[in-house]
Amino acid sequence: MKKLLLLLVSSVLLFGAQPKFLMPEEAFKPTAKLNDKMQIEATIELGKDIYVYEDSIKLNIKDGSGIGIKDVLYPKSVDHHGDMSYITSPTFIIDLSKESGVDGVKTVEFELSYQGCSEQGLCYEPYTEAFTFEVDSSKLSDATVKENSAADKKAQEKIEVNIEVKKELSESDSIADTIKEGSVALVLLTFLGFGLLLALTPCTFPMIPIISGIIISQGEGITTKKAFMLSLVYVLAMAVAYTIAGVLAGLFGSNLQAALQAPWAIYTFSAIFVALALSMFGFYELKLPDSFVAKISSNHHTNRSGYVGVAVMGFLSALIVGPCVAAPLAGALVYIGQTGDAILGGAALFAMSIGMGVPLILVGVSAGKFMPKPGAWMTMISAIFGVMMLGVAIWMLERVLDSYIIMLLYSILGIGFAVYFGAFEKDAHTFRKSTAIIVFIYSVALFIGVLGGSNSMTKPLEFLKPSISVSSDAVISSHLKFKKVKSIKELDTVLEANRGKKIMLDFSAEWCAVCKELDKKTFSNEAVKAKLSEYVLIQADVTENNQEQKELSKKYGVFGPPVLLFFDKELNVLESKTIVGFIGPEELLEHLAKM
Repeated sequence: MKKLLLLLVSSVLLFGAQPKFLMPEEAFKPTAKLNDKMQIEATIELGKDIYVYEDSIKLNIKDGSGIGIKDVLYPKSVDHHGDMSYITSPTFIIDLSKESGVDGVKTVEFELSYQGCSEQGLCYEPYTEAFTFEVDSSKLSDATVKENSAADKKAQEKIEVNIEVKKELSESDSIADTIKEGSVALVLLTFLGFGLLLALTPCTFPMIPIISGIIISQGEGITTKKAFMLSLVYVLAMAVAYTIAGVLAGLFGSNLQAALQAPWAIYTFSAIFVALALSMFGFYELKLPDSFVAKISSNHHTNRSGYVGVAVMGFLSALIVGPCVAAPLAGALVYIGQTGDAILGGAALFAMSIGMGVPLILVGVSAGKFMPKPGAWMTMISAIFGVMMLGVAIWMLERVLDSYIIMLLYSILGIGFAVYFGAFEKDAHTFRKSTAIIVFIYSVALFIGVLGGSNSMTKPLEFLKPSISVSSDAVISSHLKFKKVKSIKELDTVLEANRGKKIMLDFSAEWCAVCKELDKKTFSNEAVKAKLSEYVLIQADVTENNQEQKELSKKYGVFGPPVLLFFDKELNVLESKTIVGFIGPEELLEHLAKM
């Protein structure tokens, strides 16, 4: 029996563990075509885990036709295992020229040579593929033809440097290049700084009542040290979740945060916040069964269950309540997607998440440090954070419910809070009572606004203004008018119908908080509307995050909204002009002025 087992193990080690190598025709699929500009576009489609050495690329045109290579546009390579290589399928654009006196259509034989290896540990022999084209020499400029061989490395490097200098990068691409070219320590420090800046954006605000509520719910026995540890666990869990989601998004081109915006996920998480809020109002106490607590206490693990609960809350908060897509995040995802380096890209995301979490730790520690002494104030503080929890629950429901229902819920919450806070108590403290009355008046205004058909949280009673009839030419829309699309096919149809015009494409979703901020603060600006009247405005709605919308996002390298893309008159994306995340009206106007 032992001999049989030994034989089986040996067989697995010798044969079963051997990696499966691709055949040459599977590893490399070279193609070449002649475009309308009489340029040769040569591509080497690489198989899984295959890479090609940059210095092995040879582009050559055989003598006899009078046609030669003028310039070559090389794609950017990366340092791979100590050599400059292409780890994604490279495309080379070859400009042609003709000798003096050459005219008419000429038969040109083009050769593409290359050599590459597999990540599994196998290197293939060099290969050369030949392609034949009929080139109309009348479309080529007369020039001194360079040597037919394009193997002159110095000339190649000079061309590549010139191309890189001229090429403008978008903000996210610039950040991706920072990761590629910077040292690990510099990259991590840079992304830590990005995180601190992102902590000031509205996307992180909903996490403040969550971490504060967690600390407050610990009761009067909370110490500064424990408050710090709970806050740290929350932030670390949040960072881990955000890093995992980001790495997977970079590798597979999917927006996992969007996948969690399904109605069932939103309703579930909102219900959790409602349950937490009710416990802070004293309706019940959320805790483990006494028998279970006694058991783990006997094993000296009293605090472990509390930390696990906080970690779970931090993990879920990052995915469902957490930050929106911004340029630093997009840059890290672009880097991961282009290089496959999930380790450095993930470390950058983790550093960014920690930076975003630093203010949350400060909030958590301060909540523990300045806890009021037991008494009426303790009950009031708990109630305030309970109201904030309910506010977060309603904020989440904005993504799946109509605006008038959300407005109604906010008004009910405000009225209830005002009454609880002492708006109508005779003996209430002056400041407390004044605050409660102001909240009550505003909440009643919201309620009246709902009945009157208003959906504005800032101007709920605007519908009471007398309507003034004006000519249609004098009416200025409060919002820009976008043509909505939800698939590549729909977008291509709209793009083709507007060929020759300036086009802006806005990736947006109903569950995207920053998209709404962009609409309210930037797209409603009169100067912005006037400037954007020069553009055809298209909105890619990715709310449902279905397969068609995922393919649409993937085609344009979008990891999540909001993203603004601009097209030239030939329907080419102006990559250097891409905007990721929120942009204010002044910044957008300055951006458009440079178009």
